[in-house]
Amino acid sequence: MPRHVKETFGGPPPAPGALAAKVRALAPSMTRSMQRVAEAVAGDPAGCAALTVTGLAELTGTSEATVVRTARLLGYPGYRDLRLALAGLAAQQQSGRAPAITTDIAVDDPIADVVAKLAYDEQQTLADTAAALDTTQLGAAVTALAAARRVDVYGVGASGLVAQDLTQKLLRIGLIAHAHSDPHLAVTNAVQLRSGDVALAITHSGSTGDVIEPLRAAFERGATTVAITGRPDSAVTQYADHVLTTSISRETELRPAAMSSRTSQLLVVDCLFVGVAQRTYETAAPALSASYEALAHRHRR
Repeated sequence: MPRHVKETFGGPPPAPGALAAKVRALAPSMTRSMQRVAEAVAGDPAGCAALTVTGLAELTGTSEATVVRTARLLGYPGYRDLRLALAGLAAQQQSGRAPAITTDIAVDDPIADVVAKLAYDEQQTLADTAAALDTTQLGAAVTALAAARRVDVYGVGASGLVAQDLTQKLLRIGLIAHAHSDPHLAVTNAVQLRSGDVALAITHSGSTGDVIEPLRAAFERGATTVAITGRPDSAVTQYADHVLTTSISRETELRPAAMSSRTSQLLVVDCLFVGVAQRTYETAAPALSASYEALAHRHRR
């Protein structure tokens, strides 16, 4: 029986330190008025924590209703809860943490500066992804993967490389997993899935049609579906039972979005793999040892 598209809104309240990451993840999908509220609370948590809902609405040139909607979209039951989180974040920032350095890379930057800026940006991307990752959703996805009869993973471009990385990891611990970057093959395989199978889509934008189409087919046929995306309210999540959100890093001329998105996607993939390996340790450990032994002769000199 076909399943209905699910609706999602908000999520669990993020820890104070994860608030900025949550704002970066959701801001592109907000209205402009909600963006102003989100940018204000992330940019000046101490100042905003001291404001009433009316005061923040006046500061951002919005309405009280917009402030409340923004708080709820960020995962808080109401504005009071957001103010408490802002106070906590302000206290963390006043504890002496070093200010962030710029990661803009100029054409004439020395290579040492390029290394430092990229390393910092990678660290920030990973920290943001870890802070905002919903561990309840992650645990549910791990449970589904560990028990899956078959796992299909969809991704194109840079996300396709991440899809291949996940499947080769799962194969080495004995799971049946396939990565599909060809949209036609992805759909023809997806329609063969059923309850007990898992389909996982990887798309930074959340709007890649070649990834959404097979996930939708798998969803409608009863497979458990998972989406790894930087846009938690994007089109792909309509067909995902579990959504794992990655960090959205600012794109620059010499650092396209594909580079930063791949970093956060790989972290999520590694979390999934380790979680599955833990759940299936009795069979995963021997399978992993067997794969190492099978390739050992290729590494001898």
